[in-house]
Amino acid sequence: MTLHRPLTDNLSVAPQITEDDIREAAAAGYRTIVNNRPDGEEPGQLDSLTAEKLATELGLEYVYLPVTMPTIPANVRAFAEVLEDHPGPILAHCRSGTRCTILWGMAEAAHGKMPIEEIQVRAGRAGYDLSGYGPVLEALRRGKA
Repeated sequence: MTLHRPLTDNLSVAPQITEDDIREAAAAGYRTIVNNRPDGEEPGQLDSLTAEKLATELGLEYVYLPVTMPTIPANVRAFAEVLEDHPGPILAHCRSGTRCTILWGMAEAAHGKMPIEEIQVRAGRAGYDLSGYGPVLEALRRGKA
């Protein structure tokens, strides 16, 4: 499978996945796939309708929540709801996994109990640097973002 990087026991992120990755995710025990990548962002990427059809056939839940870097703040609540409302473990993907990680960090800061430093450490362990997002995460934690 495309490299999947755990952020929590219930959520891993990955770069763009393929049909084979969806099959491998199902075999590995994932129960939900979240696609944070807009269709047509890059030639040749797996489109959301094909991915959803295959995921559903394999018994997975599939959520299409496309975001771009500018639209991440507007989608934090929706991503948090996906994490709450869909069975885990969850595999979220975008082009590189960065948008998914930022969404998770912001959702966790706004709605969770994990300390900001722990959010940043977990993202770093997965290969994503959220150090520049410290002020945003703190503002979300205080409910001021």
